[in-house]
Amino acid sequence: MRSLALLFLFTLALGAQRKPGNPIDHLPPNIEILTSFGERADISPDNQRVAFMGKSFGDAFTIDLKTRVIRCLTCNVPGAAFLRVMHLSTGDYLLIGPERFEDIRTSRTRDNELWFLGKAPGSKPVRLGQKMSEGAALSKTTLKISYSVLPPQDPSLAPQASRLETAELDLSGTPKLVNRKVVFESKDESCRLEAQDFYDNDTKMTFTCYEPKGLASAMGIDLATGAVTNMSKATGSYNECEGIFPGGQYTCVEADRQCERLGGKRGSGNIDIWKLKLDGTGKEFTRLTHFNDYEGGKASNPVVSTDGGFMAFQYARTTDPAGVGYGLLIYWFRK
Repeated sequence: MRSLALLFLFTLALGAQRKPGNPIDHLPPNIEILTSFGERADISPDNQRVAFMGKSFGDAFTIDLKTRVIRCLTCNVPGAAFLRVMHLSTGDYLLIGPERFEDIRTSRTRDNELWFLGKAPGSKPVRLGQKMSEGAALSKTTLKISYSVLPPQDPSLAPQASRLETAELDLSGTPKLVNRKVVFESKDESCRLEAQDFYDNDTKMTFTCYEPKGLASAMGIDLATGAVTNMSKATGSYNECEGIFPGGQYTCVEADRQCERLGGKRGSGNIDIWKLKLDGTGKEFTRLTHFNDYEGGKASNPVVSTDGGFMAFQYARTTDPAGVGYGLLIYWFRK
């Protein structure tokens, strides 16, 4: 009986393989193309617009979901080299990126910093005086923010160390960050930190722990007690949380779990979007997209609307660096 079961699993594994073609040409009814270019979507708090980057180290845009009119937010900034744009609860924007492009590695690490951009047309970015790594967590209802800091941004940190900080954005005068606080620190390369999303009325936050050999775990932290929980509990795989569901019971995760069936290298290359319950067991994973079923395809950088009605994400290729995208899509949970 055991030998028959093993034979069945082996036969199943042989039958599962990635298909040729483009996943964009095989979309299910609940997914539609939003733009033919762009990356790193962010949905406005009122769910009426999606902000996004035209490309890495480029300009920020918004698209109105009703009219599909696209507006450039930073085309008045010569040589704009931003990497991310995110909505603040006030309707203003947070930009992330270097002041100017030097080279991919330096500009994405050492020179990466936070900027405030007012919502009024023609506004210019204002530097917030904070170098940081990768993305940030923004409250949906307040001006609370979290970000991670690594040695390239703060040389006083020990090599391979990283820390998570929280702060509040003060808009009473010139925009600035106040009430900065270190909430968690990793001492070595076993866990490189990146802030993701607040939940439970900003009392908790998801973050990603990047691990050696290109792997990662989806984590949660109680900001009051400092207690940290591994939410994905999937040793030997890649799980990067991106996009919280309203109510804070679930998060989207860029995960490589389909590699168990399809094969391929584990890590941030072969990923699709999964839904994970934040109960600390790591047992309830639900696959949402199937772009990695196709050779060279992946779906990434999801964000969920505040009403839970839809998700925005991007089409990407397995061979490109994390964050690079070739257009945005909408995944309708309900319409």
